[in-house]
This record gives sequence, C-alpha cells and structure tokens, in this order.
Amino acid sequence: AAEMEYESVLCVKPDVNVYRIPPRASNRGYRASDWKLDHPDWTGRLRVTSKGKTAYIKLEDKVSGELFAQAPIDQYPGIAVETVTDSSRYFVIRIQDGTGRSAFIGIGFTDRGDAFDFNVSLQDHFKWVKQETEISKESQEADTRPKLDLGFKEGQTIKLNIGNMTTKKGGATKPRASGSGSVSLLPPPPGGKIAVPPIPPPSSTAIANHVTPPPVLKSSNVSNADVLLDLDGPASAPKASASATTDLWGDFSTASSAVPNQAPQQSSWVQF
Repeated sequence: AAEMEYESVLCVKPDVNVYRIPPRASNRGYRASDWKLDHPDWTGRLRVTSKGKTAYIKLEDKVSGELFAQAPIDQYPGIAVETVTDSSRYFVIRIQDGTGRSAFIGIGFTDRGDAFDFNVSLQDHFKWVKQETEISKESQEADTRPKLDLGFKEGQTIKLNIGNMTTKKGGATKPRASGSGSVSLLPPPPGGKIAVPPIPPPSSTAIANHVTPPPVLKSSNVSNADVLLDLDGPASAPKASASATTDLWGDFSTASSAVPNQAPQQSSWVQF
C-alpha cells in the first residue's frame, strides 16, 4: 500500500526566508523579534506536498530546484510546525535529514497572504486525515460485529395476510335474485336515493270504449218495415223541441211587456 501512494502538491510559494533561531529559553513560545529578520540565512522556494497521511515542507532552490531541507509533519498543529507569538507571517519548523538528525529553524513570508495559504494547506490536509481515520475505524468496528443471518432456514416458511383476500367459512352469503325475470337494481350511490317509477293507472279510454250494446229482441211478428218506422220515429222529436223553444222566447217577451215599471227590451233580444 505504501508503494502505491503518490505524492501530491498542496501549496507552492516562490519566496521564503530561512532564519537560524536561538534555542528556546522557556515554554513561553518563540518570538520572531528575537531573530535577525533583516538578514535571512537562506532564501528560496517553499513547496508543501503530501504522501499518504504525512505532509512534507520542502525548501528548494529557486533556479535548480535542489532540496535544501525537508520537514515531515505527522500532525498539525504540533511540534513539527509552530507559530510564533508576535506575528502571523513567521513559523518554526523541525527539519530532518535521512540519518534521523533534526533541527529547528525559522521561516517567514514577505506577504501575509502567502503565510495564510501555507497555514490553510496544512489544516485542510490533516482535516482529511482525521476523516479518513474515522471512516476506517467505523469500517473495522462493523467487520468485528456479529453479522445477522436473515436467510431462510431449511423448511422455514412465512405466511402473508393481505387485507380481506382470504374467505371465511360459514360467513353470510350475498342474496341472489330469484327467478330469471326479476329486475336487479344497482346499489344506490353514496348519499343518494333511488326513485321508484310510479305504477300507471288503468286506462279510462279502454273502459269507456268497452260498451256492451243492448241486446236486440228478435220477433217473428215484427217486419222489416216496422223496424224502419221505429228508426224514423225519434226523428220528429227535434221539431217539437224547436217549436217549444220558439214558444219559450215568446212567453219571455210577453212577460216582460206585462211589467209596467221595467224598461223596454232592446230589439236585439227579439231578433235573437
């Protein structure tokens, strides 16, 4: 796994000053004012790289790129990189060579923004390292926990009850319409009523038309001529009624003229 890791560049600053610092006399921290800031001991390029979980501060020559010093960092903030107490542009780093020897030197940036970028690049890297450590720890704990066996054993079955799909024995059966000629009505809609059509009354026209003619009496002594006379007999009745109607109008006019105080009738009544 270590061979497969590749080196990535986190930050590059073209100008950085290196200072020899006196040993720290107490635990109060380093102060940049104790250094010879006007006369740096070395000037070059700073490059911050990472390989795996370890970050490296590399001091290189500006022209040739030759490595001047290197400081491996396992954690930040920590003893490998410390800030000074009187400025945000200066830091103290611990450099190491291949033989295991180490020394503390001071570095400083002319621009305050370069110092901010240097600080943020280290913070972001170790924030990522912390997240990776927590994820790997959780995965290891998950592997050590006993796994649940949710598979079916041999001969094991399950039973599903879906709503009212199953029919119960001895339940009430639905009523059915008896006879083939019966009319089946649909159930009423919710909140509605069924209007039953009224039964039509018996037709009075059929009753009026159903008239039984009176029986005709047949006699051997009555001739066909008598039957014709009987049919002609009633024809004289309208004439008598017409004369009676004329007499009634005459009586009405006579009676009206007999009353002395009544006004005379109009001629229209006599003409009618």
